Amino acid sequence: MAFLIPTMQQLTGINVIMFYAPVLFKTIGFGNDASLMSAVITGIVNMLSTFVSIYGVDKWGRRALFLEGSTQMLICQIIITACIGAKFGVSGEVTDLPMWFAVIVVIVICIYVAAYAWSWGPLAWLVPSEIFPLEIRSAAQSVTVSMNMFFTFVVAQLFLTMLCHMKFGLFMFFAFFDFANSLFVYFFLPETKGIPIEEMTQVWKDHWFWGRFVSDDETAVKTEMGINGNHNGNP
Repeated sequence: MAFLIPTMQQLTGINVIMFYAPVLFKTIGFGNDASLMSAVITGIVNMLSTFVSIYGVDKWGRRALFLEGSTQMLICQIIITACIGAKFGVSGEVTDLPMWFAVIVVIVICIYVAAYAWSWGPLAWLVPSEIFPLEIRSAAQSVTVSMNMFFTFVVAQLFLTMLCHMKFGLFMFFAFFDFANSLFVYFFLPETKGIPIEEMTQVWKDHWFWGRFVSDDETAVKTEMGINGNHNGNP
């Protein structure tokens, strides 16, 4: 989990939008001023949408936000692919964009950024802090941060080369990982809403897949430690 969650966060393709928004918008035919303004708009959407996650993370749960965000990003990636592919094809030749086309592209990208901002953006940092036992929490968080920074670097370095070679297919590349992220969350990530860290071992034990890697002795020890801790905290 310390490896997969931050890796999947970066493979949503968000850094393609946030790092290279002016370049991306200019590449698909926006003027210089329009490219910069579109980048500012996506940044504002990113900030405001984070408040949705703050409000809903303990109301709707982590898995619900993850799955909704991944699905929304997947749909947006497909729409962006269709728009850019229909306009430029495989030649990549840039022509003047009709106003309606430019508006559609910006709106869809904003919807995509909003989905990320209330799902994989904040939750990829929150969930790893909740799912690891106290004994390995610090080390696991170190792995999480390291993997996040590593794949941020990889995506940032490869994006322009991939855009030149894959053109509109680049967005389908990230759409594939949005779909894979949905499957991963649905089948392998347990819900952590309202669950104390001391009880996470039991959550893993009850999981259909991860339970086979958690021994009964370990679960019993964690449970006993939680009970003793509660008793020691009482007057």
